Order: sequence, then structure tokens, then C-alpha cells
Amino acid sequence: MKTLLAGLLAMLLLAVSCLGLAQEEAENPRWLSIESLNAGLGEPPDEVERRTPRDAVRSFLELTQEEDYAAAAHLLNLLDLPPDEQAERGAVLARQLAAVLQRGEWINVSSLSSRQDAMVVDTSGKSARAGQPRRNLELASLELDGRSYEVRIARYRVGEQDPVWLIAPETISAIPRLYEKYGPSWLEDHIPERLQVSFGALKLWEWFAIPIFLCLIGAVGGVTHALMGLLASRLPAGLSSVFAQMIRLPMAFISMSLLAQWLLDYVVSFSGAVTAVFRGLLVIILAWGVGLIAVRLVDTLLIRMTRRLVGEIDDSKSRDDRQLLTTLHALRRAVILTTVLAVAIYVIAQVSLFETLGVTLLASASVVTVLVGIAGQAVLGNILASFQLSLTKPIRIGDLLIFEEQWCHVEGIYYTFIRLRTWDERRLVVPVKYFVSQPYQNLSSKNAKLYRTIALTLHLSADVATLREKFKEFAMAEESVIDHHALACHVTGQHAATQEVSFYLMGAEPMGAWAAEAKVREKLLAFIRDHHPEWWPRSVVVLSDHDIALGDTPAKRHLRRPARVEALDPGKANDADSSSR
Repeated sequence: MKTLLAGLLAMLLLAVSCLGLAQEEAENPRWLSIESLNAGLGEPPDEVERRTPRDAVRSFLELTQEEDYAAAAHLLNLLDLPPDEQAERGAVLARQLAAVLQRGEWINVSSLSSRQDAMVVDTSGKSARAGQPRRNLELASLELDGRSYEVRIARYRVGEQDPVWLIAPETISAIPRLYEKYGPSWLEDHIPERLQVSFGALKLWEWFAIPIFLCLIGAVGGVTHALMGLLASRLPAGLSSVFAQMIRLPMAFISMSLLAQWLLDYVVSFSGAVTAVFRGLLVIILAWGVGLIAVRLVDTLLIRMTRRLVGEIDDSKSRDDRQLLTTLHALRRAVILTTVLAVAIYVIAQVSLFETLGVTLLASASVVTVLVGIAGQAVLGNILASFQLSLTKPIRIGDLLIFEEQWCHVEGIYYTFIRLRTWDERRLVVPVKYFVSQPYQNLSSKNAKLYRTIALTLHLSADVATLREKFKEFAMAEESVIDHHALACHVTGQHAATQEVSFYLMGAEPMGAWAAEAKVREKLLAFIRDHHPEWWPRSVVVLSDHDIALGDTPAKRHLRRPARVEALDPGKANDADSSSR
């Protein structure tokens, strides 16, 4: 019972202390109250500015750049150090922190608040923290052994003195561990002192080291590209050599990125701005290379499945095979889109430069969205139309179309265009948005069978029964003609001196049906020419009564004056015969 009462009393005291602390923080939301501040350092020199976050960080960077580490120590909260060690240890910690900030992450000083209370100012009034003062800010976040260490600056007040901004004690305690990773590299330890001086935005030695660094990783990329080409030529002909050839460029960029990362981690480290840009680009290049290899792998598998299951892309294959190939192409587009999104998310998560520029990017997001929407309207429209084709499937890979009066097979459906192969082996590249807005005939929509018609204009004396028998004989001799019971011959038109005879045949597929139509027409024309030339339509010569009275003949008329010879239209032949009679 006594133990239980003691536990309850302890919990009550803890709750009272927490309430008191919360009340104290609520009463002083603009600073943290401390009893003493850097007692072992003495009074800060005049060049130390600590009133606002921007002044404090800028003052620290300027003092450390001038190697005045003793003065820079006044911008650290050395609360955890004994007063007699603060002077010596403070200068060392300031130098180490400067090295960490120089190589670990670039800090944009202009983005820090210039107000003493660091109040969030939001002119749009949409921020949830607008108008609230702050007493603790994050300057950077560094990774070490899988853990994140934050570099923070906080506002402190001693008694009735003016509050000041200092590097927080939790950051001070992590400086030695961060310095082991982000401190000077092996190469910097062997660089002469005369090259360590600053020259513009960089140190003097960096102006020589950066070009050498870029040339070295470029040479490694070129060697990797050449080795992958050699490997592709040595592999047996097939998909393995095709895949090796396709990934030459991404492998070169991946090797360049990995080498550059290793050099930055273990050999050389540049200034914060250069390192931030390099690391950001390396992450983008590495992610892009891995994503491109994944896409190339999908392309290789797509080629393998196309050759194995479908073969040549045309409508002679079964509807299921063409449906499968269309689905594989849609899957490829989905993989590309997923890869792009994954790479973008990974890059945004990994590149710490985006954290510094995040506010600026978000502030200009609406403008960028409008500009991208206007500039990329055609591209976005084609992409959406491509997804529409993937969902509705009005066409499939291998379908035979009549598009703008051209016979063509669908050879590929991509994000922004469709590639069509014409009968004469030309390639039509049509934007998807334009394609779906134009009418077209899909001759392979249900099945590949197609009726073809042969129409001949013959004299009225032509024997249709004889022509019907010959047509069936000629058509049944063609391999591409199917459904022989559907062969038909009919008189579909009649004029005064001519008749129109139409022959109907069905082919297994449109191109074969067209070829069979041409061959059967040739045979019918040859049969009529060789055996019944009198069945051809005849021209009628009309003579006037004056010419007949003079005993005119065509020869005399030719010598005297031009003849009135008229090749009559079949529809007017009846009137001409009547007048001649």
C-alpha cells in the first residue's frame, strides 16, 4: 500500500512539474531562459552579431572563413562544457562545425529570418503558423550511420539581457561525430597551405581539383561505355547482346556516379555549394541510370515475347496474339510511367538541396504549373489519348487499317505517337491525339476476312453464265480465297449498249484478298480478250444527214474536214443508235 501511494505521489509531482514547464514555455514563447551563457569566453567582440537568425549564421560563417575561431565560439551555446574548457574547446568546435557546414550541406543564409523573433510572415495568410514567433530553427540535416543529425539554432535569454541566437547544445554535442565524416578529406590534409586560401566562391585548390575530378569520372564513363560495347559484340547474337548494347549509356552514367560518390566520401570534399550540386546531380544520374536499365530490360523481354508468341507484326496472326502484344506495349508504358514517378520521388527524397529550396519551389509552383500546362498541352494530350487507346483498345498491334486512304498495319503504340507500316514498307508516325480524332477503318477489328469486288463493263452480248463459271474456276485456284460457297457473279448495272458485271470473292486477310482480286481480274480480262473480244464495249460513230447525202466515207471526210466522231457514253448509246438509224 505504501509503494502504491509513493508511486501516485511521484506521478502527481511529475504532472505538476510538466504543467509548470508548459506554463513557463507558454509565458515565454519567444526565447529559452538560461541562467548563464558561455561564462568561460568573456565578452563577445563587436563583430559578433547574434540578434537575428540571419545575422548569427552569417556572422559565424564570416568569422570562420577568416579563421577567427575564438570569436566564432561566441555563436555556440557551450552550456554542456565547464567554463574553464569553453575557451579552448569552443574554438575547436567552431572550426569543426565550419568544416561540417562547408562540406555537408549548403546553407542559404538569405532564406533565414531577419526578424529577432523569427516570426513566420505569410502575406497570403494561408500558413497555419503565420504570425507566430519562433525560438528554434533547423539549419541543416546531416546523415551519419543511418541516423539524422540536425544543425539547429535557438534563441536564449539570460536574466533581463537581450535575447541572442546561438547554435543549440544538442548540435554542439554531435559536432565531433559529424566532423569525422564531413571533415577534411585525405587529399586536403596534403594540400599546401598557400592553396588553401579562398579565391572567389571557392578555395584556390578547388579551381584545379574540380576540372580534374570531372575529367576523371568522364574517362571512367567512356571506358565503361566501350567495355559494354565490346561485351555486346562478343556475346552470341540474340537478346543478350541486344540488351548489352541497349544499356551501354546507362551503365556508363552509373559507373561515373558511383566513382564520384566514392571520391567525395573518401578522397576529396569540396565546398558546401559545390558538394550540394554534385551530390544532387549524382543522385539524379544514378536514379536515371537504374530506371533506364529497368526500362531496357522490359524492352528486351517485350522483344523476346513478340518474337516467340507473335512474330511478324501483321493481321495474319490470331486476334489473341495481337491482343497480347497490345497489352505488352501498354504494360511497357505503365512501367515507364512508374519508373519516372519512382525516380522523381527518390530524387526529391534524397537530394537535400531541395529542402533548402523547398519554400521557393512551392511559392512558384502555381506559375510553373501554368507554364508547363501551356507549353506541354500537346504532349499531355497525346499521353492521355494513348491511355485512352490502352483502355478502350479500338486498335491492336498488327491490325490492318485504312487511315487517310492508306493501307497500313499498326506497328507500335507509344505515349505520344502511333507508328504505322504501309503496304510499301513506309512508316507513318502519327500523333495519338490526331489519330483518335480522325475516322479510320479497322479491317481486323473482328476478323481478318474481307470481301473484294471485281466490276467489269461489257457489251450486252456478253454471256454472264459463262463468265460466272470462269470466275469460280479462277477464284477457287487462288489459295488466299476462302469460303468458296460465297463466290458470286451478278449483273449490277445496265445501260443502252453495256452492262456492269460484278464478281465477289472473300479472302482470308485483306492483303491476300486484294492480291487475289487483282489476279482473278487479270485472268477474266485475258479470257475475254482471247476468246470473246466481241464482249468489249463498242464505240459508235454518228454521221449527219448531209454527210450521208454526199456519199461521205471516213476516208474522204478525213481528207476534207475533221469528222464528227463521238465516243459515246454508255448511257447515251441508245439515243445515238436511234439517230443513226
